[in-house]
Amino acid sequence: MKSIDKILVALDLTSTDDALIKYASFLAEKMKPSQVYFVHNIKKYEISELFQEQLKSLNLEEMISEELEEKVSKFFKAEASTKVLISEDAYTESLVSYIARKYTIDLVMLGNKSKDKGTGVVSEKLMRMLKCDVLSLPENTSYKLENIWTGTDFSRESVKAFKVAENIKDQTNAKITATHIYNVPVQFTPYLDKEEMVPKIEKHTREKFEKFLKRNKIENSEIRIIRGRDTSVAERLSLEAEKAGSDLLVVGDKGGNVFSSLLVGSVTDELFDRSLKIPLWVAK
Repeated sequence: MKSIDKILVALDLTSTDDALIKYASFLAEKMKPSQVYFVHNIKKYEISELFQEQLKSLNLEEMISEELEEKVSKFFKAEASTKVLISEDAYTESLVSYIARKYTIDLVMLGNKSKDKGTGVVSEKLMRMLKCDVLSLPENTSYKLENIWTGTDFSRESVKAFKVAENIKDQTNAKITATHIYNVPVQFTPYLDKEEMVPKIEKHTREKFEKFLKRNKIENSEIRIIRGRDTSVAERLSLEAEKAGSDLLVVGDKGGNVFSSLLVGSVTDELFDRSLKIPLWVAK
């Protein structure tokens, strides 16, 4: 069973920090990790030259460390040991990746900002670089883990998502919904009635789904088979999960058609890039 013993929370001194610290506390109460690290990277080169002279007399690292220590003390109530790490690096993603390796982190938590608040470039790079699981958290997240959705394409890679969901279920007694999005093959639609094809595809998919769950000893999961229609798999999966009131969406980092271990699966990539209204957990 995949356990979460060490968590890293990436902070950037924006409004998402409070939500990240609060959710880290909530998650730590459920998952019982031994250590939670709160990391911030100071990018001094981004500070305008107008303020360089004023900052010479200030210990910026100490000031930020004290501010974050205060926030962690205020919002983090779980029993896990905590540590605030402040550093100065030209590339935040390199720093976070280094710390994740050094401290053998199991889960990195990142803020999922709406498009008007940030580009998310650092988060996207981290998703590719990190070897551990990644949890992307929207600002207005509810503190519940009762309804977990897992996406699958029946590949071995997607089994990882169920391991994560089962681990959370063991701690919270959450309900797991196993979901597969299918599309009617477009190459046949000029010759066959699309609506006549749907029942046959769904029957075949359900049989394949049940074999996949049995083969991988995945139990107590409700099966959902959803037609993609005119949307991408990622869009349909996220919309349906949000509509069902899911508290968490869990996916594997790659799908079944992966040509390189260095590439993140296209569905996961698109999900990560969307401004989801629910937390997204990418299992590595």
